[in-house]
Amino acid sequence: MAALGWLTPRRRSATARSVLAGEASAEAARKSSQELEELDALAAETAPDEGPREPEFPVVGDDKAAAFFDLDNTVMQGAAIFHFGRGLYKRKFFERQELFRFAWQQAWFRLAGVEDPEHMQDARDSALSIVKGHRVAELMSIGEEIYDEYMAERIWPGTRALAQAHLDAGQKVWLVTAAPVEIATVIARRLGLTGALGTVAESIGGVYTGKLVGEPLHGPAKAEAVRALAAGEGLDLGRCAAYSDSHNDIPMLSLVGHPYAINPDAKLRKHARERDWRLRDYRTGRKAAKVGIPAAAGVGALAGGAAAAVALHRRRH
Repeated sequence: MAALGWLTPRRRSATARSVLAGEASAEAARKSSQELEELDALAAETAPDEGPREPEFPVVGDDKAAAFFDLDNTVMQGAAIFHFGRGLYKRKFFERQELFRFAWQQAWFRLAGVEDPEHMQDARDSALSIVKGHRVAELMSIGEEIYDEYMAERIWPGTRALAQAHLDAGQKVWLVTAAPVEIATVIARRLGLTGALGTVAESIGGVYTGKLVGEPLHGPAKAEAVRALAAGEGLDLGRCAAYSDSHNDIPMLSLVGHPYAINPDAKLRKHARERDWRLRDYRTGRKAAKVGIPAAAGVGALAGGAAAAVALHRRRH
């Protein structure tokens, strides 16, 4: 870890947590990728025809290169926690009376796009309180079911084709997300990817303790995770690619030699154009995409948003 003496104690603490979260996620990702290689049931799937490919990139046979894909609104329409929240509510992980209390707060949060520190703390406390005492294997099994129920049909074909191009070139492809690493690993396996970097919740004896290792894999922590994984895998980041929709992932995108803005928010679009980064937009409804809400509105989407609200903003008392 670089010297942090010039930072204030608070900044040093935040930076240290980001590094710890990144290193823990990289370790978990490398372990899970070994398991995924043994369970590569989707290797024979035909790659979708939809989606553009760069003729000169990725380079076939470049074993020093890999690709890193953000998950929410990059690979999958909407947020993983949104869909996971729907699945947990369906399975009675939290009570019905809590559902609508936080629906409006969650809607405002998504529309404003403001990542207030208190909201982030609420999200962390909520997620940990929900899984505390549950077995890791249980959440993995539920994640498989939730993927089939809510996520499979929301994968962006264009981004999926980009990931497949890297796989076809013989490169490894990793998801990088603030979602729990167990859920991210399920999604990566179902898409035939190498593995996933995600938020690591502490577990002892296969049971969640209600604590995190470091902090959520968000913003700078994602960059630290990619850096740690690249070092462990012997990758040259200058030959790697990264894909994201969010300006929060600029630290991760800036690490690699081939950054892509996928379905970008306004800040990322501006940043990408200023630096001549490649852009791809697979959205059909600009307004819906801007706020990160599925374009197909209806009762199901509303219920999902309310469920995610509970998952993200559950009361601390």
